[in-house]
Amino acid sequence: MRLQPTKSLAFALPPLLAILAITLAGCASSGDGVEVHQRSRGKVVDVSQQVVPISTGEVLIGSTARVYVMAGCLIIADHKAEGQQIHLFDRTDYHYLASTGWRGQGPGEITILGHIGLDEARKRMLVTDHGQQVVYAFDIDSVLHSPDYSPTVALKMRKAQFPDRWQYVNDTLAYALLITPTSTQTFDLSLARWNMGEGTFTEMGEGHPAVKRRRSSFAVSVEQGRYVECASYHDLMTIGDLQGHLIRHIYGPEWSEDDRGRIHYYGPVAICGDRIVASYSGGDTYSDAYRPRQLLIFDLEGNYLQTLNVGCPIISLCYDGVTGRLIMNLDDECQFGYLTLP
Repeated sequence: MRLQPTKSLAFALPPLLAILAITLAGCASSGDGVEVHQRSRGKVVDVSQQVVPISTGEVLIGSTARVYVMAGCLIIADHKAEGQQIHLFDRTDYHYLASTGWRGQGPGEITILGHIGLDEARKRMLVTDHGQQVVYAFDIDSVLHSPDYSPTVALKMRKAQFPDRWQYVNDTLAYALLITPTSTQTFDLSLARWNMGEGTFTEMGEGHPAVKRRRSSFAVSVEQGRYVECASYHDLMTIGDLQGHLIRHIYGPEWSEDDRGRIHYYGPVAICGDRIVASYSGGDTYSDAYRPRQLLIFDLEGNYLQTLNVGCPIISLCYDGVTGRLIMNLDDECQFGYLTLP
């Protein structure tokens, strides 16, 4: 994503001074290379009029939905649907293709829909069912050609440890936010490598010592060799390599070790080519300001570049590297839309 200086600064100052002014104003930071404090993130661009609506036509989708892209399809998972919970649309023009994933407790039905892993090589959706503690395999071509298609069980999950959100690489490697229940109502969260063939987890890296209650979103790029973890209740972003080694802790302007769960900072995050795009709120958890309305843009080292003001709450997002579009589920009259990222 190539960023341009604002016209007002560019015309008022010589080019070198303009670049310096923008850098100091929007990217003021300090640190030793691992612990980086960004004191301000002031380069804000309003992109609310650039969000292109995506129509789902006659397919009604609830407010709690997640978006994915794979194999020529935009996949929308409707976590509150009473019937079919997974809907497929064309990746380019978003016309409707098919639906699958019936809610229920019978064979091939989904009791509690979780995350969807994407097996690009075999064109499969790997769908987590937290009710029956299994991962179903849905063949995309079969879903498109057979309305009565029933998935197969790819693996059974353990109750002692299981993944929340995760990214599939192959049958012996996925990267996951791992849930470890500590009581009937509490759990610990950690990053882990998941061997789906053996059903085992290997935790990677350590959480920040000041974050006692780890709640976060994350993204992985195998191509870039990076993972990004964004804290929900701290102004903190962590970047590491895929062996779990820490690269940087990025502290935002509102960083504090205090966590009362009152302020919500980061929402969903994506690695888009050589950029990190993280949704950001900074609003009260118990108000309408909870949902993020902005996208913070960083390079892969965590250097702040720009803030995009979307103008409406973001529920989920994904990046389509084929079209260069950031696809979002929005809490707005325009329920789904996309931004084209240069």
